[in-house]
Amino acid sequence: MKREDFSFDSRDGKTKLHAVRWSGEDGKEPVAIVQIVHGMCEHVDRYEDFASFLVSKGMVVTAEDHLGHGGSITDNKKGYFCKQDPATVVVRDVHRLKKITQEMYPQVPYYIIGHSMGSFILRNYLFRYGKGIDGAVIMGTGMTPRPAALMLKFLASVGCFFGKAAKPSELINKIAFGAYLKKIPNARTASDWLSKDEAVVDKYIEDPLCGFDFPCNGYKTLAELILRLHKKSNIEKMPVTLRILITSGSEDPVGNYGEDPKKVYKSFIDEGMQKVELKLYENDRHEILNETDHEKVYEDIYNWIVKA
Repeated sequence: MKREDFSFDSRDGKTKLHAVRWSGEDGKEPVAIVQIVHGMCEHVDRYEDFASFLVSKGMVVTAEDHLGHGGSITDNKKGYFCKQDPATVVVRDVHRLKKITQEMYPQVPYYIIGHSMGSFILRNYLFRYGKGIDGAVIMGTGMTPRPAALMLKFLASVGCFFGKAAKPSELINKIAFGAYLKKIPNARTASDWLSKDEAVVDKYIEDPLCGFDFPCNGYKTLAELILRLHKKSNIEKMPVTLRILITSGSEDPVGNYGEDPKKVYKSFIDEGMQKVELKLYENDRHEILNETDHEKVYEDIYNWIVKA
């Protein structure tokens, strides 16, 4: 497998985003392009094993580190996106990478996978640019009630107002993650909700680019991304024939233990979406690509892509 690290200009107008492209060594035309949109407090390198699997199946995989994440962190501001309309900027950054990649492979089917926060970014992407792709995998998503998202935005906005945009809020972190271990008896670490695989959890904890406290700017951005998903007019803009797979672990607290992905699925069906599928993995937690049964998850996603 060939790995290419490169950069491109963020839509914030000043930051160079780090990106990766994984491809085969044979130079053959790929059967599909898969773009990955990563979650909060992590980075694209965590998806290299999954990328390697897809490349072995004849695909090209690409991903960018969002503003404030991985190789795109500037001034050591982890989780800080940008000042001006970050919820739009992060979606447009995903689209810019899509355009860069598609220019290289203009006739190849294009799929985007969004995990966790990346799933909210992707769902926003679908009502802005959904007509330009062949399918989307919404992974580890949630359905935060509008009042809760409004409260999150208010608290984060207060922090930003008082000059703490790039600093974490202990109160918001407690609200956001405080209950994530409630269904895990004798949890070994505070990150056990990510996966049953202890090695994965330990590697995440040891990674200085993972698991940091999200700053007020980051939470404000996340809240706005969620709030835009509650606008019926936005959901109605998604192309009704777009192929969508909604997938999650049944023990994922982000998705309220399988209930939220079901709600997202129903909301899409209610809006007339014609090609939506739902797949829950029993006993899996938040990161299904890093779970103990990840080989099956890999195969299922691959099979869903190629059955088009």
